[in-house]
Amino acid sequence: MLGPMGDDVAVLSLECGKANAMTFELLDTLERMLDGFERGPATAAVFTGYDNYFSGGLALTQIIDFGVVELRGYIEQFSRVLTRMLACEKPIVAAVNGHAIAGGCVLALVCDWRIATDDPAMRIGLSETTLGVGLPAIAIEALRIAVPPASILPIAFEGKLFNPRDALALGLVHDVAPAASLLARATAKAETLAALPAAAIAQIKRALRAPVLDTLARTADLETTRWLDTWFHPDAQSRLRAAVAKLGGRAPTQSQSGAPAANEPARRPVTSPLPRLKAHTQRDP
Repeated sequence: MLGPMGDDVAVLSLECGKANAMTFELLDTLERMLDGFERGPATAAVFTGYDNYFSGGLALTQIIDFGVVELRGYIEQFSRVLTRMLACEKPIVAAVNGHAIAGGCVLALVCDWRIATDDPAMRIGLSETTLGVGLPAIAIEALRIAVPPASILPIAFEGKLFNPRDALALGLVHDVAPAASLLARATAKAETLAALPAAAIAQIKRALRAPVLDTLARTADLETTRWLDTWFHPDAQSRLRAAVAKLGGRAPTQSQSGAPAANEPARRPVTSPLPRLKAHTQRDP
């Protein structure tokens, strides 16, 4: 359990099944968390996961057999929720408490400040290219504004997963902290940001984010189509299904499952209960 309720810093802890994989339900929960934070009195937030997981990224075992329409609906929801998090006018500090893989790394990148647990076994990165899949527009734009240009190649092209110290050297995270003090370090940073004039912070964030949000508005549809092309490429399908098999999923071959027609009606599978949402705020003593 986290601390008591207060007015300055909201601590948002997400727990949604194995590895915080991004199911439809988890994305719905993220949106509700943002609703509560934006409408509430807190002027900054800490966002974190549970146990050894920040987020394992896209819910591969749920989406592996999706057709074009279903998968477009899924990735559009992913992009919309994370774009909204990127656009939030209140500062958000990510306490990256465990693995942040692929979409989980994007979730960290849309936060304003990232502090990772100083655990050599923890990994963070965009592993999509190792599965033959490209990056959706929200991942590209979040990466573009979050890390130095020289770090783009190993992170985005090579699809490497980094330990916290290597991520710090690349600028993928801003700081590292022992697991026992991670939340306290992140909360202290959020309190520093919360103490600044909120109107000024909001104006600066709007101005800094405006070019990115304009680009996303112009390119998201086209880039989603291009991203879908990479997902359904035969090489990517082979790699993705092998990855699902390692995760313990069914992962039938394409010939076994068949690819639904492009005009197949989208359905929202519900394969797990709604995630538990914990939203707390840190009160000043």
